[in-house]
Amino acid sequence: MSTPSRGPAGGPSRGTAKGRRIAEKPRTERRRPKLPAVRSSPRPASPVARSGLAGGAARLGAALLLVGLGLLVTAAVGVGPRWLDGVGAVVVATVLSGALAHRTGGRPLVAVGLAVAIGLLGLLLDLPAMRTAAAIGTVVVGGVYAVMATVPAVSFVRAAREVLFATVISSITAMAAIGFEPTFSPRRFEYAALLLALALVVAVVYRLGAGFHGLGRRGILAVVVGAVGLVLTLAYGELLREYGAGSVVESVVGFAAWTREHLGAFPRPLVVFLGIPALLWGCFQRARRRQGWWVCAFGVAATVPLAQGLLDPDGSFLEAGLRTAYSLVLGLAVGYLVVRIDLALTAPRGRRGRRAEEADAHRPEPSRFAEL
Repeated sequence: MSTPSRGPAGGPSRGTAKGRRIAEKPRTERRRPKLPAVRSSPRPASPVARSGLAGGAARLGAALLLVGLGLLVTAAVGVGPRWLDGVGAVVVATVLSGALAHRTGGRPLVAVGLAVAIGLLGLLLDLPAMRTAAAIGTVVVGGVYAVMATVPAVSFVRAAREVLFATVISSITAMAAIGFEPTFSPRRFEYAALLLALALVVAVVYRLGAGFHGLGRRGILAVVVGAVGLVLTLAYGELLREYGAGSVVESVVGFAAWTREHLGAFPRPLVVFLGIPALLWGCFQRARRRQGWWVCAFGVAATVPLAQGLLDPDGSFLEAGLRTAYSLVLGLAVGYLVVRIDLALTAPRGRRGRRAEEADAHRPEPSRFAEL
């Protein structure tokens, strides 16, 4: 009969060597459940990759814009086949549509597809209604993008630079609009483009400016004054066309005719007294508070008329250029007065106080070609 084996201390052994090794292992090692394999989810694109894609799209858009402008200029000087202006107009309108959709956080591919479809239908079907619709869409998109592509301005000089940039975009839009060769009534075209652009820019600014509740007293006053001024200007112009003018207005009309005869063009009153001052003061205010976007919205009263400056059937390229230059200079002068009045009412007194106010006026916004 075998005797039980004893351990090192002379006591009975508690099992075999294999059992002792198992007993010495921790519980976590003895009972480790098998976890199911987890599939690794794809990593999001890094900021560097996203910026690279955005930079590539911007370079492609700039190249296409130059190509479209080249086609439009070639057609304007009478060189090449007749379809050059139409193709150039489609290219420029497509670039502007994609840029506006990207800037406002929309879907650039959808906007580009719609612009190409409308432009090509207007060219291929050669219907006056389609060509006019394409021209109106181009003016609206270009006029709104000219406002949305501006950035905040700390000083008057920088705000004037933003107005100049918006004027350049509007001039490019004018080249594209005339490329569609629309058949239209100038008055109806102007009203339709201006109202559509105003509705679009208000919808975009409503999101950027956090609605109406954050306007404040000065913001509400600026919006009311801008809206009333726009309505009164359009209504007064319509009354003059329908019922004639009084003695005072006849003198103004005579002065406008004298200016066209001796200076080559007459500036647009809506651009001088509302559009450019609103855009300049809005950019100036956006460096201090985001409600400045509401003032900028009335900048379409400048960019849309400038974008259809070449559509005057009785005008010329020279007259359109002079009209734009005169409107720009006079509008900047009016905008300067508005900024000075605003600073006199709200800014600290003295040169040192104004410098301190400019140093603090740096509300961040995305860069010019980035998404807002």
